Amino acid sequence: MKLFKRLLVAPASLGLLAPFSTFAGEANLNDISKYSDLENIEFVNAFEEVDSTNNTLLAGGEGLVDDLIFNGDFSDTTEISFSIDATIGSIDGDTTSEATTFEYQYNIGLTSSFTGEDELAVAIDSGSDAATTADNPMAFDTGANLAVDGVTYSFPLGGLSMIVGNDTDISASFTGACSYSAFTDFMSNCGTGNSSGVGGNGVTATGSYVFDSGFSLAGGLSSVTTSDGILSKEGTDTYGIEAAYTADSYGLAVAYVSADGGTGAETSTWGLNGTYTFDSESLPSISVGYETQETSGTESSGYFVGLTWSEVGEGSVSVGAGTTGLFTSGAVETLIYEASYSYPVNDNLTITPGVFIEEGGTGVDDLTGVIVKSSFAF
Repeated sequence: MKLFKRLLVAPASLGLLAPFSTFAGEANLNDISKYSDLENIEFVNAFEEVDSTNNTLLAGGEGLVDDLIFNGDFSDTTEISFSIDATIGSIDGDTTSEATTFEYQYNIGLTSSFTGEDELAVAIDSGSDAATTADNPMAFDTGANLAVDGVTYSFPLGGLSMIVGNDTDISASFTGACSYSAFTDFMSNCGTGNSSGVGGNGVTATGSYVFDSGFSLAGGLSSVTTSDGILSKEGTDTYGIEAAYTADSYGLAVAYVSADGGTGAETSTWGLNGTYTFDSESLPSISVGYETQETSGTESSGYFVGLTWSEVGEGSVSVGAGTTGLFTSGAVETLIYEASYSYPVNDNLTITPGVFIEEGGTGVDDLTGVIVKSSFAF
């Protein structure tokens, strides 16, 4: 209970964020640290110490800190990070709006460690009220209220690295082998978002083991947290495993995911992605991905290829192409192409202008989007 007494201080700081529009959206909790590429801000002694002998209580009668004495400090292991992603641009051919629109998402990450080897992580998200386009290429978080979007606890178990939590991705423990920096959400996980980037249904347990040779194994399961019950016949359960090998200049990963569909059809997905980096800085790194899926005897597949030049001026260039989804044999495949330039203005701000073209298929117009993305991390 000492842990949770200390963590109850966090909502007091979040109350300062009331002026922001907030939401409960979709977040990938693979790593809470994704919310900031910078050093986390430690709140140790961040506030002026005011000793108090008053019996300081929260609603419900629980004290803020041990012995009911509050000196204004967070736990010395508690860290917090913030990030804001904002875009401005337009999509020619979009069915909702072709006008220039603005969108944003706001993310908070809270972490605490109690042994130095474990970590309790909480993700809190917000964003625009709703997506402004039908295509929604960035897939930003949307909603109207700040909301906890996931809670995880990471800890070692023998030689395993375990992650348990709610609203957590099975792939949180997967290694993957994709070095491509995606501009649109279509290109995330090198086009293997159903396998190497598989999400979760609710309560999730996942873990990994890394061998000294660079080989790693990971696996996990996720189950709905509704009245159907965890791991029940009626509920939806998803299982995933991954094997990966990582060397200095290349990597390869293969993943298998099975979703029983509850009372519906079972879906099985295989995913493969890989990356290779040349010795010459003038040559780009190459990332590829392939995915195949079967549901009730029907098979579908999709693929991706991307190039990344890590040093072009002060920034980096990414160019990629892939299918817009998984397509059955004989179906008309549609592709998406993108190119972007990521420029770090300073340690806290990165500007990424980009363009994408998405094929519309038979009788449907192609989409062309021009977007500038700004990413703040602090």
